[in-house]
Amino acid sequence: MAVMPDRTLSHAVFTAPMDVPIEKVDIADWLFHLPSPEYQRCAPPDHIAAGATTTDDGRPMSINVETIGDSLVVQSYVGEVTTPTYCRMVSQSDTFTPRGRTKVQVVWELSATRVDDTTSEYRNVVTATATDEFLTSIAEHGVSFEEAAKARSAASTDHCSRETPLYARSTAAHARARA
Repeated sequence: MAVMPDRTLSHAVFTAPMDVPIEKVDIADWLFHLPSPEYQRCAPPDHIAAGATTTDDGRPMSINVETIGDSLVVQSYVGEVTTPTYCRMVSQSDTFTPRGRTKVQVVWELSATRVDDTTSEYRNVVTATATDEFLTSIAEHGVSFEEAAKARSAASTDHCSRETPLYARSTAAHARARA
């Protein structure tokens, strides 16, 4: 099988305003204390469950279960960077598709920037990349990389466009509750 020089399946970037000053925002605290019911409110009906744990070496993890398009995805995000205004989370996500189970790497970047003294902007960036296992799976089912990427991109764009403003609202509410 030929190796794709760019294995990007999807790349979604969305922003939304938050009515809190940047000094009060703590995305990492929000993410690692996010109860499942609040996670579910951030993208109904796609979000199913969320939880937090740590890796064996103590790095923070966010576990998310959701649907993206026609796939059930179990994401085990490991926090590579977890600061109040920027989190970079990486998951080797188990993906259950109509054609079976496979894995996709997902990088989730959550950030906030200052707009003015009372307002911040939330940024949600989600990039999915094909693993070797994913490439083998689609090849076995006669699906081209281009077809798979087109479907994943459409599903991810739809999903992220709906969750981003709700994540922003939830993050802002968390900031106000902590103040």
